[in-house]
Amino acid sequence: MEFRVLRYFLTVAREGSITGAADFLHITQPTLSRQLKDLEQELGKKLFTRSSHSIILTDEGMLLRKRAEEIVDMVEKLEAEFHSMEETISGDVYIGSGETEAMKQIAQVAKDLQVRYPTIRYHLYSGNEDDVTERLDKGLLDFCILIEPADLSKYNYINIPAKDVWGVVMRKDSPLASKDTIQASDLLNIPLLFSRQAIKQTLSKNEFVDWFGEDFDRLNVVTTYNLAYNAAIMVDEGIGYAVTLDKLVNTSSGSNLCFRPLKPRLEAGLNIVWKKHQVFSAAADMFLKEIQSKFTNSL
Repeated sequence: MEFRVLRYFLTVAREGSITGAADFLHITQPTLSRQLKDLEQELGKKLFTRSSHSIILTDEGMLLRKRAEEIVDMVEKLEAEFHSMEETISGDVYIGSGETEAMKQIAQVAKDLQVRYPTIRYHLYSGNEDDVTERLDKGLLDFCILIEPADLSKYNYINIPAKDVWGVVMRKDSPLASKDTIQASDLLNIPLLFSRQAIKQTLSKNEFVDWFGEDFDRLNVVTTYNLAYNAAIMVDEGIGYAVTLDKLVNTSSGSNLCFRPLKPRLEAGLNIVWKKHQVFSAAADMFLKEIQSKFTNSL
């Protein structure tokens, strides 16, 4: 007795007709009728009482239906259990990123995966956009987190459901610390520290330079930096005011520094990118699937 034929039998019993069952199973009526006839001959019992419009199960047919349902349920459970016993996935995932709060989102994905695949290891590389994309292009990284605006034309990417906020880090005893927000006019004629990436982005006339408008050329940029941590040290020593993203610098109660957002508010979107036609390791492929599932559904 073939398992496939038991499925055919149960479909006919459910549909109540050969025609309906054949349509559901995508087989011809003669084929289905022949399978049922062979089943009756194999069991030596009549399973159906046929009429012109429907079929009715005999007592023997009712018994077979009950037992067949039990068999099908058991087989389906067994198949599900074997499918859930996924091959152990291990390996390394290499991720490049600048300083951004988006790493919390990445960390949450890694934590969720760790429960199922504890042998996956993560390697983080920090740098600005040029640093991380160069390593990505060379195949040294699997993924990069890029802060908008960024050139995404060469990559596949997914938007990360988070935003970084632009603002100014300053000493708490500085004149601008009394303000709740910072406007473009506040930044004229004072020494500023800018990230090299922000300077590069302004050359492409993006929303960052649009925020400053005509005042951008009047800014007094005395220092450029790659890491906000180093910029914070310079600010703490009185070099100037650092234009940076929120939460990259320690501005807690025990710090000498504070952060004030720009007004109008200026946010930076975030994307996780990877090379087009990239062939991933099993670990990186699993990480990508998790990213796609979590981030795509949250948008």
